[in-house]
Amino acid sequence: MKNLTRLLNPKSIAFVGGNECAIAIRRTRELGFTGTIHAVHPKRDELSGIPTLKSPEDIPEAVDAAFIAVKNEPTIEVVRALAKKGCGGAVIYAAGFAETGNTELQRELLEAARGMPLMGPNCYGFVNTLSRAALWPDETGLEPVARGVALITQSGNIACNFTMMMRGLPVAAVFSIGNQVDVGMHDMVETLSADPRISAIGLHVEGLPDVAAFARAAAIARSRKVPIVVLKTGRSEQGAKVAMSHTSSLAGADTLYDALFERYGIARMKSVSAFAETLKFLHNGGPIADSRLVSLSCSGGEAALVADMALERHVSFPPFDAETKPRVAATLNEYVAIDNPLDYHTFIWGQPEKLTATFTEVLKGGFDVGMVILDTPTHPKMKPDSWATTARAMAAASKATGARAAVVASLSEGMPLSLADELSQAGVAPMMGLDDALTAFEAAAFIGRNWARAEEPPPMLPPMRKGGEEHVFSESAAKELLKKHGLAVPEGIVCPAGDAVAAAEKLGYPVTLKVSSAAIAHKTEAGGVALNLRNAEEVREAATRMARLAPDVLVERMVTGAVAELIIGLTSDPQFGTALVVGAGGILTELLKDSVTLILPTTRSEIERALKTLKVWTLVEGFRGKSGDQEAVFRAVEAVADFANANRGLVEELDVNPLLVLKDGAVAVDALIKMRTP
Repeated sequence: MKNLTRLLNPKSIAFVGGNECAIAIRRTRELGFTGTIHAVHPKRDELSGIPTLKSPEDIPEAVDAAFIAVKNEPTIEVVRALAKKGCGGAVIYAAGFAETGNTELQRELLEAARGMPLMGPNCYGFVNTLSRAALWPDETGLEPVARGVALITQSGNIACNFTMMMRGLPVAAVFSIGNQVDVGMHDMVETLSADPRISAIGLHVEGLPDVAAFARAAAIARSRKVPIVVLKTGRSEQGAKVAMSHTSSLAGADTLYDALFERYGIARMKSVSAFAETLKFLHNGGPIADSRLVSLSCSGGEAALVADMALERHVSFPPFDAETKPRVAATLNEYVAIDNPLDYHTFIWGQPEKLTATFTEVLKGGFDVGMVILDTPTHPKMKPDSWATTARAMAAASKATGARAAVVASLSEGMPLSLADELSQAGVAPMMGLDDALTAFEAAAFIGRNWARAEEPPPMLPPMRKGGEEHVFSESAAKELLKKHGLAVPEGIVCPAGDAVAAAEKLGYPVTLKVSSAAIAHKTEAGGVALNLRNAEEVREAATRMARLAPDVLVERMVTGAVAELIIGLTSDPQFGTALVVGAGGILTELLKDSVTLILPTTRSEIERALKTLKVWTLVEGFRGKSGDQEAVFRAVEAVADFANANRGLVEELDVNPLLVLKDGAVAVDALIKMRTP
C-alpha cells in the first residue's frame, strides 16, 4: 500500500503553475485550510494573493502535497525537483501522456518521482473537505463535513459533476485520478477505507490497470465494513473504446467486472442518480440484511406504483404478520385495508401523533426498510408544512423503534434540501426518486448478504500467460484430459470410419457418431454429428458420410433422459486471467444468452450461487415433475475449474457444450480445448 497520508491530508501545499493554481489556492482558502501554502511561478509575482517563488527548488520545506499545472514536458522536471526535496505526493494536471499514446513520456514522469506518490497525469486532482484542501482548478460546491462519502473517478468532468450535487448526500471528498500512472483506484480504496470519517466509497471506473491489486483493496474494504458502489463504464463496445482513448484504460470484458464486483460485495449502478442515491442510503446506516420492504403512502396510486416497480428487482413487500397487522389496524379507521404496500389514506394527514403511532406499529413489523412515499412541495407558491409533519413522524417512529427508515420522494424535486438534511441528521435516509430508491435498497441488501457470508472471497491471482504454440485437442483427447479431473463423459471409442459398426456393437445401441478431428471444431455445422443411431445400418451410413470429412470417428454410448443442457467454458483475459463461464447450453446457447462468469480460482459456494442465478437452473431444480442432479452439476463445474487451475496460464479456450443434466448424474457429451503446449 502506498502511503498517501501526506498527499490526501496535507498540512503544507505547493501550487506550481499559473491560472489553474490561482483557482486552486482560492478553493483551498474557501474551505478554511489552516496550513502553509506556497505558490511557484517563474514570472508572476503572486497567485491569489500568495507571493510566488520562482522555482520548486526555492520552496523552503518538504511540503506534504503539490498541485502541478504546467505543460507535460516541464512537469517532469518539477516532479523531479519536488521528489528530491521530500514532497509527500503530487497531483499532475497536464494531459498529453499515455492517453494520447505518449507512453514514453509517462514512463519518464514516473521515474522522475522516485517513489513520490503521483495522482494523474491527465487529472483534475481532488477536493478533500476533511482536510480542507482543494488541489483542484475549478469551481466546487463542496462544504466541509464531519463524515461523508468519498467519490473517486478517472474523469475530471465527472468529478466536477460530483462536486455540484444537491441531493442531500454528504460528500467528504472527490478525487479525479486520471491515467493512474502511480496512484491507482486500489490505493485510494485501501487508504480511504481506513478513515472512520468515510461512510461509503463511490467509484466511477473506466478501467483497472491492476485488477488483482484492486481485488486486494476491495477485500480490505470489505473486512473493514466500508461499502463500495461502482459506476462502471465500458458496458457497450463504444463505451469501452472511449474509455481506452480517454485515460488509456483497459475496459476489459464487462462480465468479468461483474464477477469481480459480485465476489467482493461491490454494488454496481447503471445511472448516476442511482449511484448517488445508493451512496446516500448507505451513508445513513450502511447495508441491510435483506430486502424485505414495507411501504407507506396516503395514496393507492403510489402503493400500486411501488409494487409494480419492485417486480424486476430483488426486493419484496411481504404481508404483515399476524401480530403486526391488528396493531397497525388499531391506529387507523375501518376504511383502511391493511396490506403491504400500505395505503393509509388521508384520514390522519397533518396529525403528528396519529401519523407517528401508525408508522411506529408498521416499523415494528420486522422489515429491513420502512419507507414512506412523500413528495414535499418545493414550489415557491406552496407551503410544505403538512408534508414535513409526515416526514418528521417517520423520523420519530424510526427513533422509537430503532428500525431502518427512509422518506422517498417519487421525484427528486419533491425533497427539499433542508428537509433532507433534517432527516439525515435523524438517521432517516432522504431518498430522491422512487426507482432509484428501490435500486438503493436492493444494492444495500446485496452488500449485506455478501458481508454475512461465512467464507472469505477466494484470492485474486494476477494474470499469467505461458507455454508455446497453441494446440486444439480432438474431442476425445479433450474429454480424456477433463475426465482425469473428475468430469463425467460417455463411454466411447475412437476408430477409423470403417470400424464404426464394430465399435458401436461393442458399446451397445443406441450410439452417437462424430467425426474425430482437431481441425473441425464445430462438428454439427460441418455435418459431423449423428445422434441416436440404433442399428448397424444407421452407423455404417453415418460413418461413410463422415469419412469424407476426416478418416477417424468417435463412437459413444448415447446419453438419454436429460432434463437440461448446460455449457461450461473457460476464456482467457489479459486483465483477469482465466475465467469460468456457466450457462444454458446446447444449440441455443448464443440465442438464450443465459450465462454467468466467475473469476478463477473460485469456490464451491461461489459456483452454487452463480448457477442458481441462471434461468435454466429452474429445469435442474425441478420443472413439470422432472429435476436434475444438482450435486453432479456442481461437481462438473468444479472439475473444469480444477483443470483450469492445474493448467494455469496455458488454457486459451475451453467449451463443454452440452453438459447433459440427468436425474442421476451430469455428463459432458462434447468438449473442446485450445491451449498452449507447456
